[in-house]
Amino acid sequence: MLVSPVVDAALAGVLGLMVGSFLNVVIYRLPKILERQWADDCADICGKQPEPAEPFNLVTPRSRCRQCGHPIRWYENIPVASYVALRGKCSNCGTAIGIRYPLVELATGALFAYSVWWGGFTPAGLAWCGFAAALVALALIDLDTMYLPDVITQPLLWAGLLVAALGWTALPLKSAIWGAVAGYMSLWLVSQGYKLLRGEEGMGNGDFKLFAALGAWFGWAALVPLILMASVIGAVIGITLKLRSGTRAIPFGPLLALAGLTGMVFGPAAILSVVGIK
Repeated sequence: MLVSPVVDAALAGVLGLMVGSFLNVVIYRLPKILERQWADDCADICGKQPEPAEPFNLVTPRSRCRQCGHPIRWYENIPVASYVALRGKCSNCGTAIGIRYPLVELATGALFAYSVWWGGFTPAGLAWCGFAAALVALALIDLDTMYLPDVITQPLLWAGLLVAALGWTALPLKSAIWGAVAGYMSLWLVSQGYKLLRGEEGMGNGDFKLFAALGAWFGWAALVPLILMASVIGAVIGITLKLRSGTRAIPFGPLLALAGLTGMVFGPAAILSVVGIK
C-alpha cells in the first residue's frame, strides 16, 4: 500500500530538483530581464533608441560562470550532483559556486515530494507543487532585488482562484475570492495608513498581490494566521540579523512566502485552527 505513494513522492522529488535548477535561472535572470524592459520603455518614452544588447532571456545565453565566463556543460548542471562532484567550484577557474544553488534545488525537490506524498499525482498535488515553486522564486527574487514580479504573483493569484473553481482543493470558490480581495486590501490599507503617518512608502505593491494570492489559495479566514506567522518569522530573523554586523533589513515578501509554504506543509486546516475554525 505504501509503495505507490513512496514511488510517486520520489518521482516528484526528482522533478522538483529539476524545477529547482530552473528556478535558480529564474531568480537570477528575471529581475535583469525586467530591468532591461524598463530601460527600453524609458528610452522609448524619451524618444531615444534603446542600446543594442545581446539576447537575454530565461534560455539564452547558456548558463556560465560569472567570474570567467566558462559555459556550463550539461553534466555540470545536474541538480545537486554536479555541485557535489565539482566540490562547489567552477571547473575552469575554481571560483566558488554559491551554496544557495543546491539548497534551492533540494528545497524545491522536498516541497514537490511532500505535495505529491499527500496529494498524489493528481491535479491538486501538482497544483501545490506549482504553488511551492512560485513562492520559492518570489522569496529569493524579493530578497535579492526587492522585486515581486507581476509575471509570477498574478498567475499565482489566478491559479488559486482556478483550482478552487475546479474543486481541486477543498476551499470553496467564494472563500478564495474573498481571500484574494481581503489579502490585497488589508495590506494596501496598512500601507496607506503608514504613508499618511510617516510620509513614505512602507510596503510595495508586490506585497499586496502576494498576500492576495495567498488568500486565493487558503481563503479569507487563513489571512490572520498567515500574517501572524509571517510576523513571527520576521521577528525571529530580525533578532538574529541584529546580532550580526553589516546586515540589512529583509523585505516582507520572503516572510509571506515562508508563511505560505509553512501553511502548505501543515495544511490549510491547521492554519484555520489557529483562529478556531475547523
